[in-house]
Amino acid sequence: MNYQKLDAALATALNDVQDSEETSLRVFIHTEPILDSAATTVLESLGISGVTTGKDIFTATLSQNAISQLSEQPWVKYLKRSQQLRLVNKKINIGKLGV
Repeated sequence: MNYQKLDAALATALNDVQDSEETSLRVFIHTEPILDSAATTVLESLGISGVTTGKDIFTATLSQNAISQLSEQPWVKYLKRSQQLRLVNKKINIGKLGV
């Protein structure tokens, strides 16, 4: 595993993985913009759809083993953990904004 290509959140999440084959981590995969057929094959074999020439960011839910495999590829720039965002239900009092 090339930890230099992983962001801190992903590296931390990998430490908590119990089963290295379970696809449980949502990630952004940042690649070189022009992928050859071998790179396209690797991404598609991991279940990543929409792999086209010129596209350089992909999203996927991957296993620890798949992340390790991708981190070793020379055409992968870095991998970043995707996290579920939550809406904040807070009302803003317009009168106090000075408008």
